[in-house]
Amino acid sequence: MKSLIALGTAALLATGTVHAQDLFVNIHSGSAMAQGAGLVLAGQALEQKAKVRVLLCDAAGDMAVTGKEGPKLKPRDVSTQQMLQGVIKAGAQVEVCALYLPNTGLKPTDLIEGVTPAKPADVAAHLLKPGVSTLAF
Repeated sequence: MKSLIALGTAALLATGTVHAQDLFVNIHSGSAMAQGAGLVLAGQALEQKAKVRVLLCDAAGDMAVTGKEGPKLKPRDVSTQQMLQGVIKAGAQVEVCALYLPNTGLKPTDLIEGVTPAKPADVAAHLLKPGVSTLAF
């Protein structure tokens, strides 16, 4: 199912039909390749002028922690944290889910620059807006 969603989104991105739309990417997998796939699509959407919001939950929140760079992924030999920093620089709004910090014992100051704790009411309001496409990894 995830593969079908990713393929459908990739097709939308390739045809450029997401211009002026919002893309919400929820990454919760602990798999570096799944995290990387979500970030690659987020980056492609940003290049095509979509507004992108990324929510990191569960093990995926670790890539937003200072000093937890993670493994390098081919073909570019970059970590998911480096990929995350790239989408932040490109304009993505990136948050860790509201449960991540209290359940890991971490604080907002432990997060890399550009990542903030999510406010559930704000995330829900964003998801309910017309024109928001969602992906989950």
